[in-house]
Amino acid sequence: MTILTLALALNFVDRQVINILAEPIRYELDLADWQIGLMSGMAFALLYGIAGIPFARLADRGHRPRIMAVAVLAWSGFTIACSFAMSFPQLLLGRVGVGVGEAGLTPAANSLIVDYFPAERRASALSIYYLGVPLGSLAGLALGGLVADAYGWRTAFLVAGLPGLLIAPLLWIGLHEPRTRFGQRTETEPGLLAVLRTIWSVRTYRLVAVATACQAAVGYGFGPFLASFFVRNHGPEITQLAARAGIGVSGFLGLALGLSIGLAGAIGVWLGGHLADRYGRRDVRAYVTIPALASLAALPCYAVIFSMSDGRLALVALAIPNILGAMWMGPIHSTHQSVMPAQIRGGATALFLLVLNIVGVGLGPLLVGALSDLLSWRLGYDPGASLRASLILTSLMAPLAALLFWRARMSIEFDFKR
Repeated sequence: MTILTLALALNFVDRQVINILAEPIRYELDLADWQIGLMSGMAFALLYGIAGIPFARLADRGHRPRIMAVAVLAWSGFTIACSFAMSFPQLLLGRVGVGVGEAGLTPAANSLIVDYFPAERRASALSIYYLGVPLGSLAGLALGGLVADAYGWRTAFLVAGLPGLLIAPLLWIGLHEPRTRFGQRTETEPGLLAVLRTIWSVRTYRLVAVATACQAAVGYGFGPFLASFFVRNHGPEITQLAARAGIGVSGFLGLALGLSIGLAGAIGVWLGGHLADRYGRRDVRAYVTIPALASLAALPCYAVIFSMSDGRLALVALAIPNILGAMWMGPIHSTHQSVMPAQIRGGATALFLLVLNIVGVGLGPLLVGALSDLLSWRLGYDPGASLRASLILTSLMAPLAALLFWRARMSIEFDFKR
């Protein structure tokens, strides 16, 4: 589990580092907010989601540790390539490559973890794996900001990509593959489209996939713009706090946001998995009830935080919705795996991630950026005010996610017993 969690953490280091670098990249390459959203969201998510399907087919009958090792090498190489980008199209192409590489990790990892652990321990086990999300976000934001302040954003990409070259060999030789036969396909095995239709026909799976995509549109949509929000709306205060800490603004915000997203997110991931396994033993509906309540509780937090005049208080308070917004990971990944037959769990993960990434990771940042640009003229061309309004409007996706999670309560018992 340690190696898998570390691999996912590196996945999110390379994914999140661009978020803390958005402002210096925007200034150097003269980008609009929608380009930041496209570069950090859709460029990554589209290829991540599409490439996940063939990777999942490999994961369903291949050697999963070796698949993951090759994937780590690929995305690390493209992250390093981003440090040499001299234009927006070049950087966009680099992020597309990162997305393709990262698509190879989680379908294989989820499938492997489900084989390692019995059903009653899967949410907790998957929560340990998904601790890599907040921990990697912490490292990506904190180290990315500090390195960018000292050496520039290009060096930050280089530093983010190098550790993957060390982790890939550990995955190749350090993980046990329970399968004894690989690449075996029977004549009666259904094709890709038949598998996808089978997966999507499960009602609980459909509901949690779309709900998670809505939740991700909030969490991942905010990611590329949180540092920009604090710079634009609390600039003098943040500059003063950074000066007191003896570091630059990017470094300070990287540390502050990294601690908020990383530590608070880790608490949320662990808490969600722990509560789901604890109460799910008596009532499996707990696996979707807990994410529903957490998503709904996060909504008012965003509106209050983004409207605060005190930047320091807003940074601290951001930890609350970060805890709530991470509580779905263990329960929902356990749910979508548990309602599927073992032979198509890799495909189930890939389709789940396709929906999550296209809607959440892809459209989320693009929506925030486009709304910010659209609202700018209505708010006196104030970039801080337009971004604040855009973030608050985007947070309205959270109650939709809560509603869909809640509706899954009606089918989860049946689908668990299929």
